[in-house]
Amino acid sequence: MANGQQVAYIRVSSTGQNTARQLEGVAVEKVFEDKVSGKDTNRPALQECQEYLRAGDTLHVHSMDRLARNLDDLRSIVKQLTSKGVAVKFHKEGLTFTGEDSPMANLLLSMLGAVAEFERSLIAERRQEGIAIAKAKGDVYKGRKPSLSDEKAAELAKRAAAGENKAALAREFGISRATLYTYLAQA
Repeated sequence: MANGQQVAYIRVSSTGQNTARQLEGVAVEKVFEDKVSGKDTNRPALQECQEYLRAGDTLHVHSMDRLARNLDDLRSIVKQLTSKGVAVKFHKEGLTFTGEDSPMANLLLSMLGAVAEFERSLIAERRQEGIAIAKAKGDVYKGRKPSLSDEKAAELAKRAAAGENKAALAREFGISRATLYTYLAQA
């Protein structure tokens, strides 16, 4: 599998988080980066990465929870990639999957994937508890602050309507493509 490209997938949950610590010092030829939740596989860079990878390539991921926060999604992505000849290497866990994996490797994938899913459930539960406490105190829960000011959102909509590349706009404005489309739908 060493004859293919070395490709990285990096994910953080929000645009304010830093990706620098993920895969630091790992030599790769191409990097795909998402700044969105790992709750599902509807992530632009992940989908682009999966389409890009070819037999013989190695996908480097910092840890299993960066690839997926849902056990079914994690197993599905790894199986889909390894079935087309892509090796998937998780650096934090020290595991590489090639499709010719031992029962122990598959057990570890399932166990560690289940831990990532459990962590996500705990985060969601704590968030709901915090919202309930804020509401009970009379505080108004307004959700997360908007990524863009009204002026920036208007500029974004105008430039997108003029035909500018949406991926380039998302990068320039420091938002994900999913967030870009949310702003465009509101405009």
